Amino acid sequence: MCRIRYIVIVAVLMLTAGACKLGKKYVRPELNLPETLGNDGHDTLSVSAISWDSLYQDTVLQGLIRQTLENNKDVKIAAARLKELSENRKMSKADLFPKINARLFYDREYDESPDFAYEAKLEASWEVDLWGRLRWTDQAALSDYLASVEGQRALRLSLVAEVAQAYFELIALDQELAIVKQTLQARQEGVRIAKLRFEGGLTSETSFKQAQLELARTRTLPPDLEKQIRVKENQIALLAGRYPGIVERGKELEEQQLPATLPVGLPSELLERRPDIVEAEYKLRRAHAEVGIAFTNLFPKLSLTAHYGLESGELSRFLKTPYYYLSAQLLEPLVNMGKNRANLRAKRAAYEQEVYAYEKVVLEAFSEVSNALVVSAKSREIRRARQRLEDAARSTLELATLQYINGIISYLDVLDAQREYFDAQVGLNNAIRDELLATVQLYKVLGGGAEVN
Repeated sequence: MCRIRYIVIVAVLMLTAGACKLGKKYVRPELNLPETLGNDGHDTLSVSAISWDSLYQDTVLQGLIRQTLENNKDVKIAAARLKELSENRKMSKADLFPKINARLFYDREYDESPDFAYEAKLEASWEVDLWGRLRWTDQAALSDYLASVEGQRALRLSLVAEVAQAYFELIALDQELAIVKQTLQARQEGVRIAKLRFEGGLTSETSFKQAQLELARTRTLPPDLEKQIRVKENQIALLAGRYPGIVERGKELEEQQLPATLPVGLPSELLERRPDIVEAEYKLRRAHAEVGIAFTNLFPKLSLTAHYGLESGELSRFLKTPYYYLSAQLLEPLVNMGKNRANLRAKRAAYEQEVYAYEKVVLEAFSEVSNALVVSAKSREIRRARQRLEDAARSTLELATLQYINGIISYLDVLDAQREYFDAQVGLNNAIRDELLATVQLYKVLGGGAEVN
């Protein structure tokens, strides 16, 4: 009956002692969010409904993104870190429950009359969570784990954008190289015509030498572009977690079709959609839990210990000599030179830092969205302007070539028209690339692709 009474007392203590949890409940800081993300009023749609593989429809690009999400070394490091934090959380959770240890002991003294001692003991110990210290510790570990989850999502989202950006830059370089090679052929044909006209006495040697100069200048361009292409391929290979090599291409630059606009959603949704913001808030929650831990350390700690064992000097009587007892230890910090209170103040200061860090992340996110919206809108305008310029430059070159053949203008005028057309072609190519990159960036800063496949 006595043993049952002790068990009942312990159970009652376990059920009632942990009911109190000192410390303030976490409340998200007041952010005073703007009413809209853009200048077009409220947008109830969300970019989170658009998956990256529906946004990027080039199947080669899709394959590169999938390879990156599977094989990228930073992704694997983040996954391993997540496993570590998951196990750490389990350890903190285990501290909420009693610990039971078993001990077997045998001792013999060799003297004139040998003594034997046999002992088997079960020991249960439990720190009663009177003020919620262990629960705050568990909450800190949980926040740490969830912050890592969001950090992993943020990493994967960034990788999707990095691969898409690098791929579009690569095919833009391909197109620029094709423009240069086409121009090189035109320069070679120009030299041939200039030579014939010079030898026929129709033009001066100056025109012929100028044509040779333009040809020589154009020949300097392909090596630099080929170098940039190889470096860009290596960048994509590294992202995809593989050794340097040739990267397959899909659609050409002008064939890439991305939405002209993306739904921006509501400002409050951005806080939940952007994993970097959610990660920052979980770090803030962890700092808040650390304050709770430091606060509860100002109060006494109660530990309960229960022993049940068998002990005897003779093996034959070993099972006939049981013993058991309960003990409780109350530890109250009396004098520690203000260490616990200083620790509490330090944790509060650390929490204050995390508040500002969280607010900074939110401000940066809204600034990024605002910038991306402006860049996206203006990049479309720039592309249309560049398209008109390219059309005009091509028409001018065709006219100049015709007039030169008919002897109306000099070859120098044709060279000027060729230069203008070449610059217009490269400018249009860059404008198409920049428009694609603007959409990639806008999709990223809005939190699109956070739920990666």
